[in-house]
Amino acid sequence: MTDKHMSSQFDSELGSISTRVLEMGGLVESQVAQAVAALTSFNGEEATRVLTQETLVNQMEVNIDADLSTIIARRQPTARDLRLLIAISKTIGNLERVGDEAARVARTVQRLINTGVSTRLRLPVGDLQFAAELATASLRRALDAFARLDTQTAIEVIRADNEIDSEFDGLMRKLITYMMEDPRTISASIDLVFVAKAIERVGDHAKNLAEQVIYIVKGTDVRHNTPEAVESIIK
Repeated sequence: MTDKHMSSQFDSELGSISTRVLEMGGLVESQVAQAVAALTSFNGEEATRVLTQETLVNQMEVNIDADLSTIIARRQPTARDLRLLIAISKTIGNLERVGDEAARVARTVQRLINTGVSTRLRLPVGDLQFAAELATASLRRALDAFARLDTQTAIEVIRADNEIDSEFDGLMRKLITYMMEDPRTISASIDLVFVAKAIERVGDHAKNLAEQVIYIVKGTDVRHNTPEAVESIIK
């Protein structure tokens, strides 16, 4: 077998793995959207669908991780190829945790329904939906950056994390105000605090994915840096 043939096979394996990562990303993005839809409509069936998908996401992570180990053992990649495989391993871990956050929201919806919480209670569900849309948009852009190895889009995702954090802080203040003004909302509001935190974590994981894209392209670990520092590092 020629070196060229082996290289072609390796490129094919890398392409296949990357495609599966994007498929996994699309699935967890759908999970988040479904979980938020279940919350805004108090739809138990929608929440159940999110939890059903969790098993599939977990299995995808295990399968991709096993194939990564096989490729590394067989091909012994170096330089950018090795960075890509390492980054993929971290990426699927982050995607699995996004699925976990979606499942956490879905379980909260089920609990709210089972405890008979009234949808007439004045709760900031709409604000949660807006925060979730921001986080989901960041996740989508991070996956797009991964697909095209686009560092500029990755930087945009990293910048957007501050907006998601600000929205989370605003939600916390609003939920505290609701609990103080109407004690009937305390139990449900506490549940929504965990929902808000889950959404904020989706944004964090999107940022982590974006940082991995920069690592693949530039070979530089930019974690724990400000957006401004990251931009200066990759120039």
